[in-house]
Amino acid sequence: MSKQAEFAVILKMNPLFSDLGAEELQRISALCHTRQLGIGELLFQKGDEGDALYGVRHGQIRIETGTSDGSRLTLNFQRSGDLFGEIAVLDGQIRTADAVAGEATELFVLRRGDLLAFLEREPKIAIRLIELLCKRIRWISERMEESVLQPLPVRMARRLCALADDYGSEVHISQEQLGVYVGAARESVNRQLQQWRKDGILDLQRSRILLKNMSRLTAVARNE
Repeated sequence: MSKQAEFAVILKMNPLFSDLGAEELQRISALCHTRQLGIGELLFQKGDEGDALYGVRHGQIRIETGTSDGSRLTLNFQRSGDLFGEIAVLDGQIRTADAVAGEATELFVLRRGDLLAFLEREPKIAIRLIELLCKRIRWISERMEESVLQPLPVRMARRLCALADDYGSEVHISQEQLGVYVGAARESVNRQLQQWRKDGILDLQRSRILLKNMSRLTAVARNE
């Protein structure tokens, strides 16, 4: 399968482009090119001009931001098949966070100018983008509510369940990354994970969490 065909598959799996026909997807994918990043390499940083939409061919991108005390906060993980950069590529304004390769990564890149020219010809895609942005706003609102109102086990369980929905029962994330993701110290995360391992909910391996009992983890996520 050619790279353009692979990008068309990624586009088709994403709600933003899922309603398009094969010919339309081919026309969009023909506009893309690829870029490779080494582990730890910066794709863009907060304040950079938003000039592209990215699709992950393989690898992992961490979306991060800095905090007032100098630490890093991971906002999201982007893995194979994910698209990101929608907001900046639409409004052309500055990036609101950093993007760093968590491992060796290859990206599909769709430039802003090429995308906007296509949207002028395909207004239904613009409508889909509006729906996606509204979904993102709801997601951010839910995360803010969690950080204020929900205890750590609930926050951890919800994050693990969300990752499992995307990547299956073997979640590739370190305890430090998970701690940053839920806004908690690694030590606190480790204590909870060790308790869940004793309870048979999960197992721990290096930079991986194996989810063994999703029904119990889901119950925790629902605060039951």
